[in-house]
Amino acid sequence: MNNYKELIVWQKSIALTELVYKMTSCFPDEEKYGLTNQIRRSAVSIASNITEGAGRNSKKEFRNFLGIANGSLNELNTQLEISKRLELIHKNELDEVSILSDEIQKMIYTLIKKFAQI
Repeated sequence: MNNYKELIVWQKSIALTELVYKMTSCFPDEEKYGLTNQIRRSAVSIASNITEGAGRNSKKEFRNFLGIANGSLNELNTQLEISKRLELIHKNELDEVSILSDEIQKMIYTLIKKFAQI
């Protein structure tokens, strides 16, 4: 496998995590162990699963971890939508994250399809 740090999808996932941490830093204290924690864990899980998959012994295993990363990305998007509806974040903040999230999801799907053919 490639060095995970060279994977653009991993690099973008790290950038997404940074955005999420900055965005949630202004959440109310009562959300510290609620949405803030859940959102941050989902974001960290995306890059972490890409890393773990890249370190595995086969492309099939990598594909499985990419699927888990995609699930975490969907979870993150749902939690951010809830945050928007609860007026914890503004639409323009969500839009910025959504653009990056969509890019990452397309890259994950592309890699999954590539490894499905092997």
